[in-house]
Amino acid sequence: MSSRAPIALFIYRRPEHTRRTLLSLIACDELADSPFCIYCDGPKTPDALAEVRETRRVARSLAPVSATFIERDTNHGLARSIIVGTTELTKKFGRVIVVEDDLEVARDFLRFMNDGLDRYANDDRVMQVSGYQFPLDPPLATHPVFFSFTTSWGWATWTRAWKHFDADASGYAQVKADRELRRRFELDGSYPYFEMLERQRRGEIDSWAIRWHLSVFMHGGLVLYPGRSLVHNTGFDGSGTHGAPGWESTGLAELPAIHDQLPDVVLDAVAQRRVFAFLASRNSTTALTRAKQLAAKWLPASWISAGKRFIRAKEGSK
Repeated sequence: MSSRAPIALFIYRRPEHTRRTLLSLIACDELADSPFCIYCDGPKTPDALAEVRETRRVARSLAPVSATFIERDTNHGLARSIIVGTTELTKKFGRVIVVEDDLEVARDFLRFMNDGLDRYANDDRVMQVSGYQFPLDPPLATHPVFFSFTTSWGWATWTRAWKHFDADASGYAQVKADRELRRRFELDGSYPYFEMLERQRRGEIDSWAIRWHLSVFMHGGLVLYPGRSLVHNTGFDGSGTHGAPGWESTGLAELPAIHDQLPDVVLDAVAQRRVFAFLASRNSTTALTRAKQLAAKWLPASWISAGKRFIRAKEGSK
């Protein structure tokens, strides 16, 4: 059995995105001796069938001959696909690296993930390794850091951590009842995770990621992040099921030698506060943009014009 962690790639109906994802993974030296499982979801509607077939054709034309294909006849949806695939592979191999079909990864992505999985394999405090880092300005230092929250853009975990995945989101009641706990769950109020959790419970969204965030949060887990991002999300072009979370990723980094020295398991509170500030600023901007879009959609044009004239008049009187 390979000492490399297995890679789970989840694809659906985006052939060009899948091609770019696979080409980036093929550029990683570690792929050659890594178990590679490609989960192909089935069409949700008949009109998706052609794109599903083309996506699978692209994947088979590029994937190593040793890759295993799991092709669904029916549509599982992203959440169920990831939960099932991650559970299967962690049970079989003890660990897994998860990649979706709208992610491009750096050449060092698999090395970083495997190094993190090896280094912290037996440390219950660490529940995930992330390949993504937020596009802060200025960027963080190049060394890896520990944060207290998860990401879903290129990540890895172990059986010992994934066994705590709470599909029923049973921690919801405790978070709802405790205002301080809810504030921390929302990253000191910088991101509306509790709203997402409530939408999950109402059946308005189907997200494995919000339930995984809750699971790690309730267990006080930590996540290893690279100093610079090894993952770039290409899915903000209208092709995906889920919208942008309020920010976009930047280009990919190459790992400097300092990445070979993974840190002790200590939360980097200073760096984490910078991320919280970044998310708060992006989410306030996003909320304002959405409010303007809703106003333009639902308010009469005459009301909007009158409002603009009033604002201009007030500004001219100053």
